Parts: sequence; structure tokens; C-alpha cells
Amino acid sequence: MVFNSLEFFIFLFTVFVLYWFLFKRSVKIQNILLLVASYAFYGWWDWRFLSLIILSTTVDYFVGILIDSNSKQSKRKLWLWTSVVFNVGLLGFFKYYNFFVDSWVDMFSMFGYDIESTWTLKVILPVGISFYTFQTMSYSFDIYYKKLKPTKDYLSFAAFVSFFPQLVAGPIERASNLLSQITNKRVFSYDQSVSGLKLILWGLFKKVVIADALAPIVDDIFANYTTYPASTLILGVTLFSFQVYGDFSGYSDIAIGTAKLFGIELISNFRFPYFSRNVAEFWRRWHISLSTWFKYYVYIPLGGSYKSKWISLRNITIVFLVSGFWHGANWTFIVWGLIHALMFVPSFLSGRNKMYAYTNIGDGDLNKTLKELFDVLLTFCIVTFAWVFFRSDSILEALEFIKKMLFSFNYEPYGHPMGYRMIDYYILIVLFILYEYRIRKDEREPFKFRSKFIRFIIYTLVILLLLLFYDDNIDRSFIYFQF
Repeated sequence: MVFNSLEFFIFLFTVFVLYWFLFKRSVKIQNILLLVASYAFYGWWDWRFLSLIILSTTVDYFVGILIDSNSKQSKRKLWLWTSVVFNVGLLGFFKYYNFFVDSWVDMFSMFGYDIESTWTLKVILPVGISFYTFQTMSYSFDIYYKKLKPTKDYLSFAAFVSFFPQLVAGPIERASNLLSQITNKRVFSYDQSVSGLKLILWGLFKKVVIADALAPIVDDIFANYTTYPASTLILGVTLFSFQVYGDFSGYSDIAIGTAKLFGIELISNFRFPYFSRNVAEFWRRWHISLSTWFKYYVYIPLGGSYKSKWISLRNITIVFLVSGFWHGANWTFIVWGLIHALMFVPSFLSGRNKMYAYTNIGDGDLNKTLKELFDVLLTFCIVTFAWVFFRSDSILEALEFIKKMLFSFNYEPYGHPMGYRMIDYYILIVLFILYEYRIRKDEREPFKFRSKFIRFIIYTLVILLLLLFYDDNIDRSFIYFQF
């Protein structure tokens, strides 16, 4: 069941009516409804993997209690490692087992030893496992660091782990934000619900009109890159930049908007990352919940930036490499993470990694804005270059793609694989960039205009474009479902 499907909206309407009209007097019953709805939502893909969520939930529920109940540091650390080993082991088996076996076989083949990979298994990757395992681990970490007291309410904790709006692809929530809202009474708010519906509409626009519309073009170019000229390859990776952004940020908007319908506020996951003025700012704006997770549970425990420069650089490199590996069992993701680490380092060494933490492009005068536009374009080019590895099936393919793109340049007009006019897509992307620039200061208010007439026009255009671009014949699943 995906967000951009009729089944989901029937499901959402049913749960919403039951939640606010039949069960509004009891938080416990509301939480039971959320838990049942979340399991039904997840089980729509494959009910067998519900056992993994339940197992992860149960382990971390009791681990949290055991960490808090022990005064000896050695025992507290033992139970923390129980959570880490269990969740990483679960994630490692389903997501990385075959990767390590194949890499081991490839390594021996380099030295002339042919080993059959008989140890590989036909393991299906459970949807969302990278997200909910990190969410449950954060609960154990926060209790260990005494930032949170464990809950004794198993049902509320289970609802926190499996909360269906953000279960499959985030945002990765910390218990201090989401669990506290689930355990407390929620009151229906008309303004909050309207705000949620606006975010859902904007998220659907980014998914259907931007990401899904660009998907056939990107797929065609990457699948046939050896037959296309360099100009087309540049077009393909540029459009992929907008596809992956529209797809993932669209999911996050729908997730945040859906949570609002149930009186729950999730953290922001994207803040217009393509308006970043360096790579450091990009990672403050892209997949914020994951960046925050690695900051608090990997970077800071390793020593952060409080020790020597060399230690700090080591920690930065580790975080980016692990972040890349988190995305998938392929060396391409590790190289993608390494590129971002290398591009982040100059900002860190020059002290510019925090200079844009509290500002947006266009806050200053015209001269400053023009310089910032150049920085934005440069950052976008760096990020887009790295996307080649993210999108390619292997490092060899990525290198061949880049080699042809950079050193065999020639231009030929590209034709849409389905025969549509490409100029329409170029205009769409330009208008999308201009509109996002207009709303860049508040990611939670995509339709913030004083004039009711202008808002009506925007709503009408968005809905018409959704109807125009919606296509039952294409795969409507989200890119990050594979992670």
C-alpha cells in the first residue's frame, strides 16, 4: 500500500474516522487503533515481515527497562550492546548478507581462486527495516545516556515503533518527540488537520508530477547510457537529482501531513536542499532525520569535533561511509558517501560548515544573493555528480557513465521514450524550482499566500496536474522503499 494509491486514501479515511469519532475519548484505544492500522498497512506488502517488527519492538522494550533498572555501568552497557547487536544483526542479515558473501568471493577471484557463492541466500529485503531498526536503537541509546525514561506501556511503545505514516521511509523519529506524543492525549485541531492536508497535497505533487513523470526518462538514459551522447547523460543525472528529491521529500511531506491528521507532529526531513550553498548545508537540509541520527549516535560518541582535526576528519569520514552503506548493499553507495565526505571536508577545515545553519539563500542584498546563486549551482553540480554512483548498478557502470559524460562530449537532442515533448518537462522543472524558491523559508507551508484567490489558483493547478500526470501503467512505489 503506497501513499499515492486509492487504497491508501480509503485506508486513511477509515482510520481517521474511527480515531476521532469513535475512539477520541480514550488514548489507549486510539493507540491500539494506530497499532492495528500500522500493522495492517505494513502487512499489505508482506505480512510475514510483521514478525520482525514485533520482535524488534519487544527486544528494545525490555532492553530499555533493563538499562534503566541497572545502576552498574557495565550491565547498562551490556544491555545497550544487546540492542545494537540485535538490530544491526537483523539489518545485516536481511540487507547485507549476500553483499558480504559476494564481496568475499570477488576478493578471492582477484587472486586466482574461483569460489562458487553457494552461501548466498534468496533473502527478500523487508520494506522499511533500515528505518524502524534505527528508530528502536535510538530509544535504547537515549535511555542509556539518561536522556529518556523507559515506558512501561508496551502498546504505546509498539505504536511508536510502527507508526504507519513514517514506518516505511521515515522520518526516523526519536522517542523523546514521537513516543511522548503517543502516550499523551491528543486533541483534534482543525488548523493542524488542514495543514496536514496541504502537506499531503504538496507531497503528492512532488511524487506524481515531478518524480514519477521523470522516472521513465531517467530509467531510459541510465539503462542505455552507452548509446546516448554526453549531453543526454548530463540530462539524465540532472533529472535524477529532481526525481530522487521529489520522490523522497514527497514521501516525507505526505508522512508528516498524515501524522498531523492524527494530532501528531513529526520532525522535518527536508528543507529545500538544492538551495544549499555548500555540501555541509546540503546535509543540514537533506534527509535531516538520518543526519541527526548519525550525529548523535555515531559522530558524537566517536568524539565529534571536540578533539584534534585528524580525529574529527576520521569521524566525518566514518559517518559518511556508514551513511552511504546504510542506503544499500552495494559499493556504489559507499563511494557515494565517500564523495560527500571529501566535499564536506573543505567546509569543515575552513570553518564554513556552520556558516549557513540559520540563514536561507536570498536573505541578503542583491550582490550577496548573486554570489549565493553561484554557490548553489556549484553545490548542485557536486551533489548531482555523486548521484551517478547512487543511481548506477555498479562502480564500473558509474565510471563508464562519468567517463563518457566528461570526456566524450557531444550534443544531440533527446527524445522522450514515450514520445512526449521534452520542452514541457524542462518548463515544469524550472517552474518547480522557482516555486520552491518562493516558499524556501518554511517547508511546512507550501501554499502560504495572503491572497485567497492566488491560493485557489495554486490548489486548482496542483490538482489538475496530479490528474494529468497520474499514470496507472508505471511503478508508483517510492525509491527509498528499497533502503
